[in-house]
Amino acid sequence: QVQLVESGGGLVQPGGSLRLSCAASGTNFRINTMGWYRQAPGKQRELVATITSGDVTNIADSVKGRFTISRDNAKNTVYLQMNSLKPEDTAVYYCNANGWGSGWFNTWGQGTQVTVSS
Repeated sequence: QVQLVESGGGLVQPGGSLRLSCAASGTNFRINTMGWYRQAPGKQRELVATITSGDVTNIADSVKGRFTISRDNAKNTVYLQMNSLKPEDTAVYYCNANGWGSGWFNTWGQGTQVTVSS
């Protein structure tokens, strides 16, 4: 079973930066796509950014030009660099990964809070 552990959330002022990390652990697995989603209070969970094993990225229009997603395949870790943060970026950010282990898996992290406020 693959588990995801996120880190890097917190409180930041508008215009500031944060870097989220998500590390996958388990045995005998291969990750296909990793990504970040977010959910603000009263809203549905939405895609922020994803990256495939071949480094093909998909970035939401709302964060394009401000957020960058990257991954270290050797460490099974995905990163989200968030710059020029806005109050509307406030949300719980969830890491997601899919791939193959004993079978196909699609798993989520526990979430990390990002709050953008002065």
